[in-house]
Amino acid sequence: MMENNQYAPNPATPCKAIHIDPDLCCGCNTCADVCRVDVLIPSASGQPPIPIYSDECWFCGVCVEDCPVPGAIRMEHPLNQRIAWKRKETGEFFRIGMKNPPPPNKKPPVGGW
Repeated sequence: MMENNQYAPNPATPCKAIHIDPDLCCGCNTCADVCRVDVLIPSASGQPPIPIYSDECWFCGVCVEDCPVPGAIRMEHPLNQRIAWKRKETGEFFRIGMKNPPPPNKKPPVGGW
């Protein structure tokens, strides 16, 4: 039986919205304090907070924005919510954050508004 002050993350769910790097996290629990829907449970003794209800995350990004250590916490948006586009001329598919992105299309749009 677990004590009242010990929690464990939920088992694997389809939505793993929040990823905390335990090597970078300073254990300040700022992300748990600012979370609008209480997805994170603060932990004691300088340990990273525990994402208990990650499938209820709103993807607002407040936890990432208020974290004092850059890169300690990141959001992983579901595939259907990631920003992507397709170039009509070539059929190439692009997404934000991809490695070796193509050069920007500097041609003016065809037709008038």
